[in-house]
Amino acid sequence: MRLPCRPLLAAAALLAAGLAHAKTLIHAGSLIDGRADAARKAVTVTIDGDRITGVTDGYTAPAAGDTVIDLKNATVLPGLIDCHVHLTSEQSGAAGYTERFYLNPADVALHSTVYAKRTLLAGFTTVRDCGAGDKLNLALRDAIAKGWVVGPRIFAAGSVGTTGSHVGDATNGLNTQLQEALAPYNTAVGNGPDQLRAIVRQRYKDGADFIKVSSTGGVLSLAKSGQAPLYNDDELAAVVATARDYGLRVAAHAHGTEGMLRAVRAGVYSIEHGTYMTDEVIALMKEKGTWYVPTISAGRFVAEKSKIDGYFPAVVRPKAAAIGPLIQATFQHAYQAGVKIAFGTDQGVAPHGDNAKEFLYMTEAGMPPMAAIQSATLRAAQLLEMEKDLGTVEAGKFADLVAVPGDPLADIKLMTTVTFVMKAGTVYKQ
Repeated sequence: MRLPCRPLLAAAALLAAGLAHAKTLIHAGSLIDGRADAARKAVTVTIDGDRITGVTDGYTAPAAGDTVIDLKNATVLPGLIDCHVHLTSEQSGAAGYTERFYLNPADVALHSTVYAKRTLLAGFTTVRDCGAGDKLNLALRDAIAKGWVVGPRIFAAGSVGTTGSHVGDATNGLNTQLQEALAPYNTAVGNGPDQLRAIVRQRYKDGADFIKVSSTGGVLSLAKSGQAPLYNDDELAAVVATARDYGLRVAAHAHGTEGMLRAVRAGVYSIEHGTYMTDEVIALMKEKGTWYVPTISAGRFVAEKSKIDGYFPAVVRPKAAAIGPLIQATFQHAYQAGVKIAFGTDQGVAPHGDNAKEFLYMTEAGMPPMAAIQSATLRAAQLLEMEKDLGTVEAGKFADLVAVPGDPLADIKLMTTVTFVMKAGTVYKQ
C-alpha cells in the first residue's frame, strides 16, 4: 500500500491546525463595551471557543476557516445581566395562587424552561434567580450549564425565611389545617439565630450561590403587611455571618424602612426593591457599600394590575396599589444620591422576556441611557463578583454578546428589540 507523500501530509496537518483554531469575527457597526462612556465605531470582536480574544478597530479580514458575523448595521453590547428574576413562575393573577394545588414540581420545572429560553432570546445571557420552591432554580441552573436546556447562565438563591415571611413561608393565607399539614415541609422557615443559622447551612449544602431573605413583608404574598420588618437584628446578623462563613452573599427583599435599616446594618450585600427607602437608609447603604436592585418593572406591573377587579386576591390588591407606584421614584432618588445600582426586574412578576422594559423606566427616572446599560453589564457583573468573566466586551471575557438594530443611546427602546444573542460563543439568535 502506498503512503501519502510528505507534502500532502504536511498540507493536511496545516489544514487541520487551521480548522482547529478557526475563529469567529463579529464586524460591529457600533460597540458599547460596557466600560467606556462612549460607543466605538467599526469594530471587530474576535472569538475563540467561548471567550473573546480581541477587540480591534476596523473590520478585520477573516483567515481561512474563520466565520464572519456581519453586524455592521447594529450596535453590539455585552450580554445583558438581570440581577433579580424568578424563572420558575410568572404572575397570572388570582389563578396563579391556586396553581400550587394542582401543579407538580415537574410541571413547574418544565414551564421554567420556556421562561429561561425567552429570557435568553431577549438578550439576557446571565441572571440572578432570587428564589424558587423545591430548589428548582438550582436544578434549572445546572440543567442549563450542562446543555440540557437553553437559557441564561444562572446564579441561584437559597431562601431563608421566618414564620409568615414573604420569602420562605409558603403557608401564608392557607387555612389552619393546611398550615399544620404543610408545616413539616416548610423547611425554609426558622425563628431565632440558631434555627436560621441551620437553614443557611442547609442552603450551602443544597448548592445555592447566595442567600435570599425577606427583611420586610412583600406585595404578592397572602399576608397583610408589605412593610413590616420580619427579622430581629440578631436574626439578620446570624444569617449574614453564617453565610459569610460559607462564602455566600445575602440579598434582602425589602420594602419597609425599618426592615431595610436592620438588613443594611447586619451587612446584607444588596437591597431588592427598596420602596420606602429614606435618606437615612441611603446614607447607611453608601457607608456600607450596599447594592440596590430596583425592580421598577415589577412595581409598574402590579400597580397596573391592581386596578383590575379580581386580578389579585383582596389582601394583595391594596399592597400592589400602594407600593407599586413608588418604586420608580425611589430609584430616581437613590440614583441621584449615588447609591450603587445594578439592573434587576423581578421578572416572574412581570412577563419573562420583557426584561428590557426596565431600561425605559430607568431612563424615564433620569438615568442616562449609557448608565442604564452599564447597570445591566459592568455594574451587574460587579454585583455578581464576576467582573473577570462577564459584563464587558474585552479580551478574556466570556463571549456573551447581543446586538440591537440602531443606536440605543439615541433611542433606548431599541434595547427591547434584540436581534442577535451569543452566549459563551454559541449563537442563539441571529
